[in-house]
Amino acid sequence: MLRNIAKNVQLGTVERPEIQALTLHEAKQFLRQARKGRFYAVYAVALGVGLRRGEALGLRWDDVDLDNGVLRVRQALQRQKGEGLKLVPLKTQRSRRTIRLPENLVKVLKEHRAEQAAERLAAGSAWNNPHGLVFTTHIGTAIEPENLYRHFRAVCDAAGIRRVRLHDLRHTCATILLAQGVDTRTIMEILGHSTIVPTMDTYAHVLPEHQATALDKLEKALGGLA
Repeated sequence: MLRNIAKNVQLGTVERPEIQALTLHEAKQFLRQARKGRFYAVYAVALGVGLRRGEALGLRWDDVDLDNGVLRVRQALQRQKGEGLKLVPLKTQRSRRTIRLPENLVKVLKEHRAEQAAERLAAGSAWNNPHGLVFTTHIGTAIEPENLYRHFRAVCDAAGIRRVRLHDLRHTCATILLAQGVDTRTIMEILGHSTIVPTMDTYAHVLPEHQATALDKLEKALGGLA
């Protein structure tokens, strides 16, 4: 008698990395400390509009319209085996998105553009930024992601806050938006999720508190239910 031995195989579940978003207080402490270093604008973008690390490092000036306050996410910087750091297309259509920049972030990017222009002048013929990247080293080359992560951890330590992952700045953006009452569909569009499901799944731990606040507002609007 033939038996299907595959029926006895128990498939493991894929565990998501634990989200350790910064609190609002920690985020403010982090930004104050980061302001003292040259990578402040990278962190401000990652936290301010929820970009992934590769999306932020792959951002080009052609993707940024500071006059109209718009940022377009079109590609990411990734390390390719045998090829080094490369700009690659985003995986999904939803990841390709246009984001309206807050006024303060426009100011940060304008300051960063002026600082980069000064670095380009100082570097002279050594300047090497063929893609027009927004965030570069002092000679215009792409920023090595691991170097940025080391700097990020050092900023966390100097700010006296928990060492979270650099990717958790994106989660911090989302959780603070939720706490401010922004709806999940809008957050989905900002983060570039393909559907609302990953947004709901990822931030499920925040939603009960958010829902409780919403229902308290409803009860108050109704004049109390007792």
